[in-house]
Amino acid sequence: MTFENQTVKFILRGKTCEVKAGMTLLDSLKKLDILPESVIAVRQGELILEDEILKPGEVIQLVAVISGGAR
Repeated sequence: MTFENQTVKFILRGKTCEVKAGMTLLDSLKKLDILPESVIAVRQGELILEDEILKPGEVIQLVAVISGGAR
């Protein structure tokens, strides 16, 4: 199966970007310079894991992980 010229769309904080389909979620995040620890990836309402292969036409919502310090 070839994924040539087919992309996956990422949405983070209202901004969209695209990467080539056929990569893992982890590789895609690295390509976009997004720290994997800083987001949770959701596809159609379900959490996806870093080793998941992304398919053409998918839309992945990236939810920023917010952490706070102790007071």
